[in-house]
Amino acid sequence: MELIEALDRELRRLDEQSLRRRRRTADTPCAPRVQVDGRAMLAFCSNDYLGLAAHPRLVEALREGATRYGVGSGGSHLISGHSRAHELLEERLAAFLAPNLEAARAMYFSTGYMANVGVLTALADRDADIFSESLNHASLIDGARMSRANVKVYPHADLRLLEDGLAASTAKTKLVVTDSVFSMDGDLAPLPDLLALCERHGAWLVVDDAHGFGVLGTHGRGALEHFGLRSPYLIYIGTLGKAAGVGGAFVAAHATVIDWLLQRARPYIYTTASAPALAHALLASLDLIDGEEGRMRRMRLQALRAQFHNSLALRRWKLLPSHTAIQPVVIGPNDEALKAAAALHEQGFWVPAIRPPTVPVGTARLRVTLSAAHTAEEVTQLAEALNRLERMN
Repeated sequence: MELIEALDRELRRLDEQSLRRRRRTADTPCAPRVQVDGRAMLAFCSNDYLGLAAHPRLVEALREGATRYGVGSGGSHLISGHSRAHELLEERLAAFLAPNLEAARAMYFSTGYMANVGVLTALADRDADIFSESLNHASLIDGARMSRANVKVYPHADLRLLEDGLAASTAKTKLVVTDSVFSMDGDLAPLPDLLALCERHGAWLVVDDAHGFGVLGTHGRGALEHFGLRSPYLIYIGTLGKAAGVGGAFVAAHATVIDWLLQRARPYIYTTASAPALAHALLASLDLIDGEEGRMRRMRLQALRAQFHNSLALRRWKLLPSHTAIQPVVIGPNDEALKAAAALHEQGFWVPAIRPPTVPVGTARLRVTLSAAHTAEEVTQLAEALNRLERMN
């Protein structure tokens, strides 16, 4: 039992530091009003930014996809699992993003984690230099490590140090890797400046737009549309389980890049393809995102964000300056953030406390996420609860 006892000691240490993670179980579909562990809650914690996860059109499309293609794919994409639904989704994604990517093609992955690891390990090796943003998602950090490239981490949005590093690099292959929307702060990477540096120094710009796709841009094409970018140096990664409401992820880039990934991206090659029914449902999701309903939902989301900002009157806690659906309220100590989340839970609000190592020590926070499915009244209720709670502590 020594091995078990060693793990128990480490778990107790996490408890002492207020760092132990626990799960809650939702009994209802993803929505603002949910049943969690048998209790009715108002949720401000999902990444369902457009409120599509339980949309009737997507539910029907998933049913139709299962009827047409069955439940499982039966194999990896390169053996027997690449269905017509996968092919149609990739074609639709490439066409959707064509205004921002030259000779665009797309490749559908089972998860965003797999897409990020697949891109970095396929494009970089021991002789490559990867310049990684300090606030990048764990999947990008792991992908960079697994590539065995020389990884150089540059401070958040520090273009000067990044340019110095690119100028000094003698590597044949250089990649600048960044989130577009930083998932714990909600701010945007300076993508136009990053792209200019990459074009000047012959480097790929790998953009993980997990929290921007579907939300940013007039048509929901994400950060590239938001900034009006277009370049063959861009490699764009989008997540389809957040604003798109279903699951999986994709890489979109020049056709030659996608063909190389097909040869070398191990997380794509050596895994069973996702259910074709999911790809079929995602076709309906893209129609919604690109249509009038998607535009209206994006406008509503921005209105709710502005309302939340205007309704908060914090004195000690700090609302970070985010123009996205991610609205972090920084509290500081781990135990205080946990107590705040527990107090909100008692009042019927589901808001997670985010602690190190996900965020830096001393910056534990409540990560509030808004959805177009929220009502103005619900947002006001949360803001008022936060105002009261801060004054009580």
